[in-house]
Amino acid sequence: MDDYFNLDCKRMRDGEFGGATAVGLETRTSSSPPCQYAFGPVFLPFFLLKGLIMSKAGADEGGAGGCGDSAKQLEAKDEKGGTLLSKLPAGPGWTKVSCPCCFSERVEPLVVVKLGGKVGPETKRWLIKMIGAPQKDGGAALLAHPGEDASGDIIVVSAPRCTLLRAAEELGLCKTYRGGDMEAFSYNDRDNFKDSDNMEAFLTLAERQYIVKYELDGLRAQRDLRIPGLPESRMLQKRDNIWQKLSSAGVVVDTFPLHNRKKLKDLGEAWYSGNQLAQPLDSVNDYFGSAVAFYFSFLDFYTWSLLTPAILGLTISYFSGEAQKEMVDSVSGSKVIINDDDSGPMISGHMLQAMFSMIWSTVFMELWKRRSSSLSYRWGTMNLAERFAEPRPNFHGDLGVNPVTGRVEPLFPEWKRDLRMVLVSVPVVGLFLGLVVLGMMCFYWGEAQVKQLHKDWDSLLSQALLYIPSVLHIVYTNMLGNVYRNVAQRLTEYENHREESAFENHLTAKILVFTFFNNFAVLFHIAFFKQDVPLLRKRLASLLIVSQLVNQVTEVVIPFLVDRFISAPHRTESEDDPQEDKFRNQRTLPVFPGLFAEYIELLVQFGYLSLFSCVYPLTAVLLLINNITEIRSDAYKICNLFRKPFSPPVANMGVWQVAFEVLSFVSVISNCWLLLLSPRLQELCREGGLSSTNVLLLAVFGEHVLILIKFIMAALIPDEPDWIRKKREQMEYTSMQALKEQHGLFFSSYQNKWASMVQKFPPPLVN
Repeated sequence: MDDYFNLDCKRMRDGEFGGATAVGLETRTSSSPPCQYAFGPVFLPFFLLKGLIMSKAGADEGGAGGCGDSAKQLEAKDEKGGTLLSKLPAGPGWTKVSCPCCFSERVEPLVVVKLGGKVGPETKRWLIKMIGAPQKDGGAALLAHPGEDASGDIIVVSAPRCTLLRAAEELGLCKTYRGGDMEAFSYNDRDNFKDSDNMEAFLTLAERQYIVKYELDGLRAQRDLRIPGLPESRMLQKRDNIWQKLSSAGVVVDTFPLHNRKKLKDLGEAWYSGNQLAQPLDSVNDYFGSAVAFYFSFLDFYTWSLLTPAILGLTISYFSGEAQKEMVDSVSGSKVIINDDDSGPMISGHMLQAMFSMIWSTVFMELWKRRSSSLSYRWGTMNLAERFAEPRPNFHGDLGVNPVTGRVEPLFPEWKRDLRMVLVSVPVVGLFLGLVVLGMMCFYWGEAQVKQLHKDWDSLLSQALLYIPSVLHIVYTNMLGNVYRNVAQRLTEYENHREESAFENHLTAKILVFTFFNNFAVLFHIAFFKQDVPLLRKRLASLLIVSQLVNQVTEVVIPFLVDRFISAPHRTESEDDPQEDKFRNQRTLPVFPGLFAEYIELLVQFGYLSLFSCVYPLTAVLLLINNITEIRSDAYKICNLFRKPFSPPVANMGVWQVAFEVLSFVSVISNCWLLLLSPRLQELCREGGLSSTNVLLLAVFGEHVLILIKFIMAALIPDEPDWIRKKREQMEYTSMQALKEQHGLFFSSYQNKWASMVQKFPPPLVN
C-alpha cells in the first residue's frame, strides 16, 4: 500500500481532479439571513451583527480543513508568502485540501470505491469533486484519487486531518489527554490530546476507515441537481441520500476498506500462526475495530472460563459411579444395572453440577461486564455519542419534513410499519416455529423406530443406528436456521425501519426467538415433559459433537477450499503489478458475513452448558476443546478468507450481552427443575416420605430462593471496577463544565459586542 503514496500521475492533466467545490451542490450553511433581527424593542440591521455572526460561523465554515480561521484570514496569510489554499495538494494526484494543517506529501489510501463499467469520465470527475469538496459546499471533505486515469473504474479515498478529528468528536471517541487519562475528544481542545497531529497514531486504522464510510454515507443532496453523464431520470432530489442513489444507479458498485498487508501479516503472526495462548486484542482493535475485538475478547474470556466447569465435569465423570452408569446407558442405548449401596454421598454429581451451573453462569456474566467496561475505556469507546441518527440508506418513503430535525427526508408512517409486522412478519415467524415443531415430531418418530429396531436386532449396527435420528434432526435444524436468517433479513427490510439501530434490534430479536426455539425446544420437551434423562443426555452429546463438526466444516474448511482452489488463482499478483490492480484483487474476496453467526454459535453453546450440563458433565470439556480451535480458525478466517470489514466503534457486545444474561437467568430455573430428575434426590424424597405435591412445592420454593441469590450476587459484583466508574464520572463532569464554559464565553462575547454596538448606534429616544 505504501507504494501508492508515490503514484505516477503524469497521465493526468494538472488540476483535472482538483478543485474544492462539488459541482451543483448547495452549501450546507443556511440560506441568506433576513435583513433584520429583532431584539426586544430595538430592530438592528443585519450588517450590525455581522461581526458576531462571523465569529461564531468561522469554525463552521472551515469545511474539510476546519482550522478555525476564516477564508480572508487564510488568504491574508497566503499573501504574506504562503501557498494559496486553492493550490494545496494532499499528495500527487489527490484532490486538494482546504486548509494548510491538512497538507501532507504522504497520503494513506483507506477505502476503494468501485465504479460501474459504464460510468463515464465526466461522472467520475463529478464524483471525485463531490468527495473532496468541503462540507460547507455539500461535499464529504475527504481526499480522492482517480487511480490510473480518468477512465478507470476505481476511486481511492482517504481523509485529511481535520475531517478525521471532527468526525472523532461527532462519534464521541475518547482519546489520551495530556495527563495520560482518557477523555472525550474535543476538536477545539485538540492540541492537548496526545498524538493529535499524527493521525496514524491518534486514530486506529479501523476508525479512520469507518470515518471515511461515515462521511460518504452521510452525503445528502442540498437541492435538486443532475449528475453529469446520467439521464434526467437519475436526477437527485433534495435530501436524497447521494451514496444510495449512486449505488442504485449503478455508478457506485462497491465500497470497501483496504487491507494493509504489512500490518495484517504482523497481526497474523501474533494471533494465529504461533503457539501463544494470549490474543493480541489491542492489535485486533486497531486493525479490525472494536466490534470485532469485543467478539474475540468475549470468546477468549468465555473459553478460559470453561476451565473450571471442565475440571468439575471430569472429576464428576471419573469419581461418580452414578455418572458413569448414566453415560454408559446413553451410549449403549440399554440399561446397565449397577448395584448401589446405601453408603453413597448425600449429594450426587448430578446435583452438584446443577448447583454449580447456576452459580457459574451468574459469576461469569458479571465478571465479563467488568472486563467489557475496562476494554471500552482502554479502546476509547466508553463515551460514544448518542445522537439522532440519519435514516438508513435503504429506508424509503414519501418526502416530507421530519418533525424532530425539521429536515426534508423520506417519511414512513408508524402504523404502516406496525401493520406489516403484524400481518406479515409475525405469521412468517410463526410458520418457521411450526416447522421446528414438525421436525421435533419427526425426530421422536424416528427415535421410536430405531429403538424398536435395536430391541429386535440387538447388534452393533442397530446400536449405531440409535444416533441417526439425532444427527438428521441436527442437520435439519441447521438448514432451517440458515434459511430463516435470510427470511428474517428480508422481513426486517420489508418493515422499513428508519434507523440502523432499530433495524438491527428487530432483526436480532427475530433470530434470537427462532434460535432459542430451534435449539432448545426439543431439549426442554425431553427434560420436562418426557422426563427421559438418558434420551436428553444422548441428544445433548449428539448436539455437542455433530454441531461443532458441522460448524467447523462450513465456517472454515469449505471457505478455505473455495479460496485456495477457486478464488486465489484469479487474484494472483506480483510485486511489479500496479497498485490499482492489487486494490481490485482485494474485492475478489467474499464479503465478510459479520459476527451474527459467531455470536449465535456461542449463545447456543452457553445455553447447552448453563441449562443442561448437569445431565452430561463432559459438556464443558467438549466446548473447551472446540473453542480453543475456534479462536484460531476465526482469526485465520477474518484475516485471509474475507474482505476487511468496516467496523463502527462500539462500547460493548450490545444486544448479545442481554441475550447471554437472559440465558443466565433461565439457567437458574432449568437447573432447579432438572434437580428433580436426579436419582439421588428422588431417593432422598422417597426415604423422607415426601409426596409428589410436597416435592413440587419444595422445588418452587428452592427456585425462588436461588433466583434471589442470583440477584444478590449480581448486586454484590459491580458491573464496572471502581476506577472505571470514577473515570466515567470524571469525564461526565468535565464535559458538563466545558459546556458551561462554552455557553459562558458565547454570551460574554455577545454582551460585549452588543454593548459596543449600542455605543456606536444608540437606540432612538421614545417620547
